[in-house]
Amino acid sequence: MLVSTLFFTGMNLLVKMVPNIPAIEIVFFRSLVSLVLSYGFLARLRISVWGNNKKLLIGRGISGAVALILYFTTLQVMPLASAVTIQFLSPIFTTILGIFVVREKVKPWQWAFFAIAFGGVLVIEGFDPRVSAFFGVIGIISALFSGFTYNLIRKMGTSEHPLVIVFYFPLVTLPVTGIYCYFFWVNPIGMEWLLLILIGVMTQFAQYFMTMAYQNEELSKVAPLKYFGVLYAIILGYVFFGETFNWLTYTGMIMVIVGVILNVWYKQRLTSRVI
Repeated sequence: MLVSTLFFTGMNLLVKMVPNIPAIEIVFFRSLVSLVLSYGFLARLRISVWGNNKKLLIGRGISGAVALILYFTTLQVMPLASAVTIQFLSPIFTTILGIFVVREKVKPWQWAFFAIAFGGVLVIEGFDPRVSAFFGVIGIISALFSGFTYNLIRKMGTSEHPLVIVFYFPLVTLPVTGIYCYFFWVNPIGMEWLLLILIGVMTQFAQYFMTMAYQNEELSKVAPLKYFGVLYAIILGYVFFGETFNWLTYTGMIMVIVGVILNVWYKQRLTSRVI
C-alpha cells in the first residue's frame, strides 16, 4: 500500500500539471494506457481477461470511474495537499462500508483513532479558504465511491488476478469517457501528451499494488496507510506550486498521520495476540 501511495502521489502531481485538459479527458487517457498495459501483461501471463466475478468486476469499474473523475476534478481546482487530504476520507468510508459489504469487524479503539484522523481532515478543510463548499462535497463523494470500490475488491478476495481487476476499470470507463471526448475534445499541446501518458503508466502501477494490498489484508488495516500520501502532497505541492498552509492546517495533517499510525499499531498488536 505504501508503494501504491507513492505512485498515486506522482499521478496527482501530473494531473495538476495539465489544468487545461478536462478531468474526464484525463481519465480517458489514463484508461486507454491502462487497458493496453493490462491486456499486454495478462496475455503474456496467459490469464483470461474476463475474470470469474463479472458483476463485481463491472461494479468495481463503474464505482472506480466515478471516484476518479470527481477526484481529478478536485485536483485541478484545489491545492494539491487539500485535494489529497479530502480523498483520504476514503479509508474511513472503506471501513464503515466494510462492516456491511465484507462483514469485517472494527474494534472500538479503531473508531477513536479514525475520529482523530477525521478530525484532522475537518481542521484542514476549515482553515483552507481555497477550498469551496461545492468542490469540498465533490471530493467527499469521490472518497465515498472509492471506499465502495475497495470493498468490492476485498469481496472478490484472491479469486481474481490483480491485473484482471485493474483491466476492468478501463474496460468500463473507456466507452463513457470516449463519448464525452468525442463531443468535447480538448487537444493536448506539446508536453501535455507525455504527461497524460505518464499519468496512465503511474496509475497502472499504483492500482496494481493497491489491489494486491486489498486482496490480501483486512481493509481496516491497510486502507489507512494511504494517509501517508498527505506528507508527499505537502512536499510536492510546495516544490512545484509554491503551496503553503497555516499552522492550524499543518496541525490537522499531523492529526491525520497520528490517527493512522495508532490504528496500524493497534491492529498489529491485536494480530500478535492472536498468533
